[in-house]
Amino acid sequence: MMEATDQASQKFRDQGIAPSHTAEHLLNQTMVRMFGCGRAVSAHVERKKSKCDYLLPSDLTGQQGAELERGMNEVIAQHLQVYCEYMPKAEAERQFDLSKLPDHASGDLRIVKIGSYDACPCVGAHVENTSELGRFKVLSTSYEGGVCRIRWRLGGEAMKVLPGFL
Repeated sequence: MMEATDQASQKFRDQGIAPSHTAEHLLNQTMVRMFGCGRAVSAHVERKKSKCDYLLPSDLTGQQGAELERGMNEVIAQHLQVYCEYMPKAEAERQFDLSKLPDHASGDLRIVKIGSYDACPCVGAHVENTSELGRFKVLSTSYEGGVCRIRWRLGGEAMKVLPGFL
């Protein structure tokens, strides 16, 4: 288990996926705000396209997918600063779901904040500002067994490795 966790955390430190990983944070918070669900129960984040799974009672309608895409692009267009703060684990437990952290995580935890829009514990690489993401596009959605899968990508300059990652 520890080896798999270390491999996953290494992947998310890859600067090449920093734009998509930052967008995943925004997507999680947008889903929480729009649909009242939790953050993704699983995610596969890559440079070219990504997917996130959410526990929802049904698939998104075409209108909901369009609203999600529009909402994401409005947040990205705010040019929000992405920055890190450190917080004692005991305090983080009161504010965040730490169930995805490895058991050996202790001491101060790294909290990634995107303006005042989102905050969550994370070890991954991120862009410095949402203006670096490009446009967000929902490619498709599907639904099975209570899980709504959203396939998405970023366009434009976000597909390139950009300098200045956190």
